[in-house]
Order: sequence, then C-alpha cells, then structure tokens
Amino acid sequence: MKGVLLVNLGSPDSPEPKDVKKYLGEFLMDERVIDVPLWARTLLVKGIVLNTRPKQSAKAYKKIWWDEGSPLIVLSERLQSGIQNQSSLPVALGMRYGSMTMMKGFQELVDKGVDDILLIPLYPQFAMATTETIVVLADEIRKEHFPKVKITDLKPFYNDPKYIEVLSNSIAKHLEGNDYEHLLFSYHGVPERHIRKSDITSSHCKPNDRIDCVCCKTPSPAHEFCYKHQCKEVTRLVGEHLNMTEGTFSTSFQSRLGFDPWLQPYTDLTIERMGKEGVKKLAIVTPAFVSDCLETLEEIAMEGEEIFHEVGGKDFTTIPCLNDDSAFVDLLSQWINDWAKAETVTA
Repeated sequence: MKGVLLVNLGSPDSPEPKDVKKYLGEFLMDERVIDVPLWARTLLVKGIVLNTRPKQSAKAYKKIWWDEGSPLIVLSERLQSGIQNQSSLPVALGMRYGSMTMMKGFQELVDKGVDDILLIPLYPQFAMATTETIVVLADEIRKEHFPKVKITDLKPFYNDPKYIEVLSNSIAKHLEGNDYEHLLFSYHGVPERHIRKSDITSSHCKPNDRIDCVCCKTPSPAHEFCYKHQCKEVTRLVGEHLNMTEGTFSTSFQSRLGFDPWLQPYTDLTIERMGKEGVKKLAIVTPAFVSDCLETLEEIAMEGEEIFHEVGGKDFTTIPCLNDDSAFVDLLSQWINDWAKAETVTA
C-alpha cells in the first residue's frame, strides 16, 4: 500500500525559552546544518549559542506565534489537509526537528498498512541543511525501524515549469495594483562551504564569485545539488514568466550565523542599500520556504521593514509563501497521484 510523508523544518512546542532552547539544540547539532567536527559543533552550540540565543529567539517567536500554535506547523497541517482531500493515499506530516518527528509520521503510515512511501521534503531547492538531512534521516529510520518499507523521495522542484507558474501567479496576485519599484527574492542563506561540499564535480561551483556568478550560469552536473544555482534559477524563471524588466528584481540571502562567509548578497544589507539609494517601494518574496515561519514573518516582514523605513524607504510589501494556496495544493496532489499511477504501472 502506498502513502505520502510531507516533511517540513519544524518548530519549538511553544515560544517559551526552554522549548526554544530544546528545539535549537536539536537543529543546530545536526551535522548538515553546522558542518564542523563534533567537538567544535558541541562547543559552539552547547557552550555558546544555547546560553545566549534562546531568550532572544523566544522573543521573536512570541511576535509571530498564532493562537493555534506555530505558524509553520499550522500552515503545514493545512497543506496536508488540502492534499489529503485530493488524494486517496494516506498523507502524513512530519518535521525534521521538534516533537512532531519524522518517526511519528512514518509510524502513522505504517500503522495504516503503508509499505511504499513518497517522501516529500517541503523545499523547492536542494541544500545540505534541508533536503539532504531529511532524506538521510528518512533512510536511517527505514533501516532501523521499517526495513521492509520502500521510500521514494520527490526531487527538488525549483525549475519545474508548473511550480514556476504557481509561484509566479501567487506573486502576481499579491502584487496586483502595487506599483513597487523592486522585487527582492530573498532565500535562506547557507555557508559558502556547503556549496563547495555539494559540488559533485569538485571543480565547478565557486560560491565566492559573488558578482557575476558565472558558474551558476554555466551548464554543469553540479547544478543538481547546487543551492545557489537553484535559487538564482527560480529568480530568473519567475522573472521570465512575469515578463519582468532586468534591474527591477534581484536575489539575496538571509539568516546567516557565525563568522564564516555565507552566500551573498545578504538580505538585510541589500534592503538597507536599496533604501539609501532611493528605492521607496520594495517588495520581497521568500521562495526557499513553502510555509511562512519565523524567517519570513519576523526576520523579513518585521525586521526587514524596520531597516527599510530607517533608511528612508516608504512602502515595504512582503509576499506570503505558497502555504496552502489552492494551486500549490493542486500541484503537489498531481505529483502524488502521478507517482502512484506510475508506481502501479511499474509494479
């Protein structure tokens, strides 16, 4: 029997410091998030970050917390419900971090008789700290607890024409009647070394090529696992789909941590620069996330707007993630049903 497991990032159980600390500890100790030797990661996370950051992060979570709970969890559950309404297959939801574990999602499906699972990481682009860590953990869970279960993972869909159409239509809908001057595509940042580590050719990706990004534009097998290329492709493809004029949209990266170089340009500095250069009406979309969360609702919609206004900007528009948009639900449901049919024919 076939079934589907949707997997998103996760969230603390509450915006209280103790729950935030527990969540951050699990998240930041993942070797694919902070990819340094265990001793160094332990020293950084448990010796420094968890002694300073939970209270600050808890304040941020409290700003965006809904009555129903964590926005990311609530929106993911709505997405799951929408897909379940369009599919005859059991659809479960798990989180990579936090109490709504992937293990619980697998168990829910297996308890219903599922032995063939389509794993859907809810990230359009591949990255070590998102897609890869989900796929790796899923395989570990399967080997240890469900060795007879088959898993097929949905590949990154960043350049799928139907996804680009859904994303573009959502952007256009939320910008209708808005005479913005510039549309900024802000993606979650990763350390530059992640790009080098993901380069299967060991020679193509040059993350420090911050201006021209020639490697991102040059066809290569490396692009299958290059987060930077895939982000830039989403920006380019959406720009083409919406017939946007060159210079009226661009790409940036947010949420850096530590002192190592991360993908550039940085979103906060880009917002500041544009305001200082005279841009009065700025719109921002965050296509690395499919569900609104702390990074979109607080870091962009609150902190980003504050930065923009401080340097003279006037109108700051944040475009929601796809969340449970009906067209996105339809698309994921179509991919699921296509997988089920193809698997049935093959079998």
